[in-house]
Order: sequence, then C-alpha cells, then structure tokens
Amino acid sequence: MSTEVKVPVLPESVSDAIIAKWHKKPGDAVKREENLVDLETDKVVLEVPSPVDGVLGQILQDTGATVTSQQIIALISEGAVAAAPAPAPAAAAPAPAATAELAPAARRVAAEAGLDPASIPGTGRGGRVTKEDAVKAAAAPKAAQAPVAAPVTAPVAVPTGARVSERVPMTRLRARIADRMMQSKNSIAMLTSFNEIDMKPVMDLRKKYAESFEKKHGVKLGFMSFFVKACTEALKLHPIVNASVDGNDIVYHAYQDIGVAVATEKGLVVPVLRNTDNLSLADVERQIGGFAKQAREGGLQLEDLQGGTFTITNGGVFGSLFSTPIVNPPQSAILGMHAIKDRAMVIDGQVVARPMMYVAISYDHRIIDGKDAVQFLVAVKNFLEDPMRLMLHV
Repeated sequence: MSTEVKVPVLPESVSDAIIAKWHKKPGDAVKREENLVDLETDKVVLEVPSPVDGVLGQILQDTGATVTSQQIIALISEGAVAAAPAPAPAAAAPAPAATAELAPAARRVAAEAGLDPASIPGTGRGGRVTKEDAVKAAAAPKAAQAPVAAPVTAPVAVPTGARVSERVPMTRLRARIADRMMQSKNSIAMLTSFNEIDMKPVMDLRKKYAESFEKKHGVKLGFMSFFVKACTEALKLHPIVNASVDGNDIVYHAYQDIGVAVATEKGLVVPVLRNTDNLSLADVERQIGGFAKQAREGGLQLEDLQGGTFTITNGGVFGSLFSTPIVNPPQSAILGMHAIKDRAMVIDGQVVARPMMYVAISYDHRIIDGKDAVQFLVAVKNFLEDPMRLMLHV
C-alpha cells in the first residue's frame, strides 16, 4: 500500500515553495514524523514529515523543483522493509572521505583561512557547517586545527593576482527580503528621526536584579524586553505610530503586536510578539529566546512571521552606532536600536561618562507627522531613562 507525501497547506500569502533538500532517497526506511524534505518558501523553511512508517518508494519532485500547496511530491510503501545493503567487495578500496556540507558563506571563510571543511564541526541542521562555525574554527589556535591534507592531484594553476568570483542564486527568503525592501522604498514616504537614551538606569536595574530574575523566571533579563515594553506604552500614547495605510483609509490597531528582527544565516526574519501590552518582561524575554532558537534551527512557522503592527531592530548587537532602518510594510514605523557607548554628558552641570545609545524611528510620512514620530521617540526615551514607570504604568 502506497501513501502519498504532500506539500503542507500553504497560507494565502505564500503561493509556492522550492524543494531545498531531500533527507531520504528511494529505498530508505522512514519513520512516522521523521523529516523527509525541506521546503523553502519566501518566509521560512518548512519540514515535511513522513505520514507513516515504511520505505520511501518514489520521489516525484527533485531538489530545486517549485511545488504548490497539497501537491504530491513522494510515495511511501507503508509497512515495507528497506532492502539490506549489498555486501562490499572484499578488496574494495576505502571510500573517499566525505566532504562537509557548507553554506556558501562558510565555504568562503574556510577558504580564506586555509581550513579543511571536513575538520570543522557543524552545528547547523543535519550537521551543516554554518558561517559562524567556520569563523569560530578560523579564530581557534592553529595547534587545535586539524592539518589540511595534501591534495592527491596537482592543483590547478591560477595566475598570480587572479580574482575568482562565485555566483549563487538568491534563496527564496533573500529574494523576498529584496522585494519587500523595494516595496517599502517605492510605496512609502519614509523619513527618519533620531534621539539618544541614557541607558544607565536600565543597566543599573538589570545589574541589581539579574540573578534573582533569572532564578525565578529561568531566563536572562536583557535590553530588548525593556524596549518592547517601552515601545508598547509609547504606541498606546501615540496610536498613529501603530496604525497602517489601507488604500485611502488609516487602520488604527486596537492592539500592539511587535515584531523583533532576528538575523539568521539565510537572512533577516521578523517573528511577532502578540499583544505585548499583556506580556511581562519575563514573557518577552522567554518568547524572544524561543524565536531566536527556532530561527537558528529553521523551526519558525509561517504564522510566527505574519501580522505585526510595529517592528524593533537591533543593529547594536553587530556594532552599529547609527543607522536608518527601513519600514516593514504594511506597518508604518520601525525603531532602530544601536550600540551602547560611553560618552561625555553634562548631568547637573557636571561632565560625566554615561552609557548612551542612539535610537532611530523610520516612519511613513503619509500618515505620521514629524511631531508624532518625535514625541513617540521621546516617550520611549523617558520610559527607559526612568524604567520604574514601565512597572507602574505611569
């Protein structure tokens, strides 16, 4: 008896997917709920599990094929037993060493550092070597790195000074990001305003309660939860920043669903925290940690990325001091966080060193006036420079 393997039902916003990688080949035994294939959409990578125990009989759509919702992509012989592998000839030569599967960025880092890809431990899905794995291996002491084996055949001569380029197709996610960025640029009258925040009050609060907070809630107290709660309160004070344009109408949202940008190997994704007005600092930290883990492991679901009325992005984790973030349509505004740097500030007539952060708000000037954007940013600043106001809702 054969069982059909189908593409999962895709949401209305996703028309099709591309088969990124088959994890099984015809004749392999499979177990119920075991991942058979990865499907790459323009938002996330979906795993397709086996519906039954059996043997993969036939793959109907190869890697790289474009498939649609509920399309049959394979057949499984239910209850069948995989054929035993044929015994190897007695005098068979040893198989060549497997080559580690690398992401293009990881391959480039390994080549520049002169590393053997097979010597780099992979932490990605299925043992895949990520860019971060390659960077870590390149930074390790030379004595700890496995020596690169001498090539069996003579290397191909490359002219001195020659520059070798690599051409790879965009992933669906990267292509989608490019489309949305151009959509934002071409459809929104975008403007950016800036301010700076003295982070010492938040840093003092974190230092005082970090240990007890983690002990009670099982999660570390970071900066992002303070920014999410500060933006939530500021959005309630300035609802136009939480609104969106629909044709000639302005839609005022009666809730705050805040997207938090997360960088992954394949590109930026923005999972959404729902109803942040009802979330505690611990709830926010817990959900962000879960999203980050899912993003790294490819476990984000489409519904995690849909919706959202406002976005926060943190370039500071990569060292950015100043930037102009791009609005994520159909939202009308986005807050950019940046690196915290000690700067000389005048406090009560005295010049003192304070940990300062530049913040930016990019907004759709069609519906948000400069006054509204600036007042929103000032509200965020005030909440963070006196974080007890977040606890007291004043």
